[in-house]
Amino acid sequence: MPISRVTKVYAIQDAKIAPLTADPAGGSATYGALIDVPGIKSLEISGDVEVKSLRGDNTQLATNSSITNVQVSVTHAKLSLDVLVAILGGAVTDSGTGTAETSTWDLTSANATMPPFKLEGVTPAGGVDTVGGDLHVVLHKLTLASFPDLGFSEEDFRIASFTANADPLLSNSKWISITLNETAAAIA
Repeated sequence: MPISRVTKVYAIQDAKIAPLTADPAGGSATYGALIDVPGIKSLEISGDVEVKSLRGDNTQLATNSSITNVQVSVTHAKLSLDVLVAILGGAVTDSGTGTAETSTWDLTSANATMPPFKLEGVTPAGGVDTVGGDLHVVLHKLTLASFPDLGFSEEDFRIASFTANADPLLSNSKWISITLNETAAAIA
């Protein structure tokens, strides 16, 4: 008997992004190394639908709808310089030794590339109806939709976030994949 196609969705335990390195039409998309989105708090998917109505003879004759945008919003508790490179561009430079070590992310007009990337999020084991199972959501090709929320907050933690728009892959036309696993699996 196949696994149930209906489930609750409880919590998010992990999320990772990977730079999209190739997406040839008729080929296979390839991605760079996975980068942890540290302290993932939420992954929310929304979209826009354009509706066209055909009227005539003083009545509704037909309606057609099409998806015009898929968007994801992500909030995470910790700032990652590697995530910033993957979603916005820029470069990270490590320098110094001992107690004088630094890691600096620099964004310049030349390296603000807004590269495409994949995002995958997963519930904890038991975050679905199937005992010991989990649910994975993959957005295959994203591009940042607005500058990420960064900065400081007086006497409080600053939560980082970003919003990105999805496009279908050229290689297989996929926008979103949702996989319900009978046995929990790590993001791979």
